Amino acid sequence: MRGKLKVKKALVPDLVYKSVKVTKFVNYIMEAGKKNTARKIIYNMFDEIKEKTKSTNPLEIFELALSNTAPNVEVRSKRVGGANYQVPVEVRPERRAALSMKWIIDAARSKKGAPMHKKLADEIIAASKNEGEAVKKRENTLRMAEANKAFAHFAW
Repeated sequence: MRGKLKVKKALVPDLVYKSVKVTKFVNYIMEAGKKNTARKIIYNMFDEIKEKTKSTNPLEIFELALSNTAPNVEVRSKRVGGANYQVPVEVRPERRAALSMKWIIDAARSKKGAPMHKKLADEIIAASKNEGEAVKKRENTLRMAEANKAFAHFAW
């Protein structure tokens, strides 16, 4: 029997950009409870984006990057009769946003030799142009789902 559904606490919008997505991004960047450090990284990243793209609103580029890296479908393992199948499943909106943010952060962390805010800014600018590691990750996920379309009837 399933337990009760957990009530999710509403996030407070970011103080500078008045966006819940920015708050969520700060929470994903944060390590060992150092939220202030994570905020500094994010605000420096937005300054870097503003400087590199000569855009007045870096939040638009951030939103575009998130939408460009968000997957529509993913594959999940399902055991049927002793065999494991990779079943393509549509991704829920909350998970889409979470995966998008995680992939951007992972791509930035994998790069070497620059401060985090610069690596993040580069990855977000690349993602807003449909380039970069995070976009490749989304395309690979889509390709896996396409390849396993034959097992879609196993979806639960």
